[in-house]
Amino acid sequence: MSHIESLFATRLYRAALSEHGVKIDADELENSCIVIANDDEAGQDWCEENAYPGYTSYASLSDLPWRFPIFADLVKVLDLHVAEFAKDLQFDLDGKALVLEDLWINILPEGGMHASHIHPHSVISGTTYVAMPEDTSALKLEDPRSAMMMASPIRTKDARRELKPFIYIKPDVGDVLLWESWLRHEVPMNMSEDDRISVSFNYRWE
Repeated sequence: MSHIESLFATRLYRAALSEHGVKIDADELENSCIVIANDDEAGQDWCEENAYPGYTSYASLSDLPWRFPIFADLVKVLDLHVAEFAKDLQFDLDGKALVLEDLWINILPEGGMHASHIHPHSVISGTTYVAMPEDTSALKLEDPRSAMMMASPIRTKDARRELKPFIYIKPDVGDVLLWESWLRHEVPMNMSEDDRISVSFNYRWE
């Protein structure tokens, strides 16, 4: 009798921020993101110069946890989630640690999107969701084998979840998603009239 098994799993971690550490006030975090976006002229200029939809602090502010206590608290909580995910991935950290490399705000207005990308030089990447209007876009994850499928036929519409070429995850406010940084992902166009707000981050091994 034939035997078929799934190999080389791609893991996705999803949890509520509140499952670990101190409670993060959702309203305070959202207000902080909006205030920072309104005050960050360098970030606004970068977004305009690079035709970036909405706002990101990625290119302008590298010290959010130092500037704002709520982001310092957020990092402490994220550290715990990342440590749990690293255990699930069965990483041998060899006496080293996974530490925050960078953390930034994303505000996507109606029509805004993030094109498909990866996060080089990091180990674990992720996002926590601050404002998710009802009609806003999900997170789209791409099968990492896509570039190697060459002449393969497409999958059927009812293919099993682990065989689909793309997976869409619709997180809730207060959720944190983690994945290995090589996993290609994107945010499809925000179809809501309201802003989609999130905080993304990378962890490195050192």
